[in-house]
Amino acid sequence: MEKILIVEDDEKIARVIQLELDFEGYQTEVAYTGKEALEQFENGSFDLILLDVMIPELSGLEVLRRIRLQDEQIKVIMLTARDAVMDKVSGLDSGANDYMTKPYELEELLARIRAHLKARSFSKSKNEIIKHRHLEINPLAREVKSHGEIIYLTQKEYDVLLYLINHKNQALSREQIIESVWGYDYFGDTNTVDVYVRYIRKKLDSEKPSLISAVRGIGYMIKD
Repeated sequence: MEKILIVEDDEKIARVIQLELDFEGYQTEVAYTGKEALEQFENGSFDLILLDVMIPELSGLEVLRRIRLQDEQIKVIMLTARDAVMDKVSGLDSGANDYMTKPYELEELLARIRAHLKARSFSKSKNEIIKHRHLEINPLAREVKSHGEIIYLTQKEYDVLLYLINHKNQALSREQIIESVWGYDYFGDTNTVDVYVRYIRKKLDSEKPSLISAVRGIGYMIKD
């Protein structure tokens, strides 16, 4: 279960976010000050931090600076009532992965959390060679081999294939694939997924059954 630290000095807002994240299946902890946030970060193991800029004792930017001295991989989404361009620049320059200005829609926040956590799960395994049937993927080199021969995929073809194989034996909807590969702000047709799966199959399916199975009424999956 992925673990998220919510750093927010407004207890009502913090509670609303925590209830939503708990409902989505995440494990959560809350800190109301900068010092509490650092203590919990140092004593816990988190996958993502929601960090408000305007918090007591230590500002969110200072908390972020100290976190980045210890951990460059953890995902951090800055939350703030400020909307000045320089505030956003300061947050991103300090190492934030994303920035949301209050008031924001909870659905958008959840979508961004999902996107960043999926990106984190990919980066964890980026040095591992992935093998499946006649397929071999080197995520670090972004190289795909079939029966030992290098297969040339476009960036999006590769990203779709990697997402499917990193979630083997899971029926993935077209919406899930779109959100993970194209991003939560993509507004194109989900039929785009069908097109790319067809391209991938054409390049990789030298034998039957197909590497990528269709799941009727849902989307696609790669299964053992």
